[in-house]
Amino acid sequence: MILKTIKERRSVFPAQYTSDKVTKEQINQLLEAANWAPSHRKTEPWRFYVITEDKLRELGDFLAEAYKESTDAFSEFKFEKIKSKPTQASHVIVICMHRDEKERVPEWEEIAATAMAVQNMWLMTTELGLGGYWSSPSLIEQMPKFLSMKKEEKCLGFFYVGNFEGQISKGDRQPIDDKVTWL
Repeated sequence: MILKTIKERRSVFPAQYTSDKVTKEQINQLLEAANWAPSHRKTEPWRFYVITEDKLRELGDFLAEAYKESTDAFSEFKFEKIKSKPTQASHVIVICMHRDEKERVPEWEEIAATAMAVQNMWLMTTELGLGGYWSSPSLIEQMPKFLSMKKEEKCLGFFYVGNFEGQISKGDRQPIDDKVTWL
């Protein structure tokens, strides 16, 4: 039942990942799930760049240097944390939104459609027993310098994917009745 998967979905952070690599087949399953998100006028605005292997280290180096160049309060600890975070994951999927060139729908709808694609990926990580985490640090604004992004693309964050061991926390939510007004 889909509600069970929805309720079990959790953020599993890169520091929790093991060194076991996620397979290309599993990554393709995540991307296929993402591709079935709804989008107004079928613009399908989601775009993904899958980073793995040596490119993870390059991404960490790039982000750490971007942090160093952009901060007035440099921290060696933060620099090293930024640098190592991508290498803790098996894969980092860069999440981008490709704006409809004809602007047939408002931009927020395309961002929402891309977020639904990410939610589909996240639910699929749960189904496959993988860990996933969506991060959107301010440094994503630097990604056009790292990737060959198209001018219509906007980076919305990183989706970290990895294998993990152990239990993840149970979720809790306030009752839906507190958030709904029936008219």
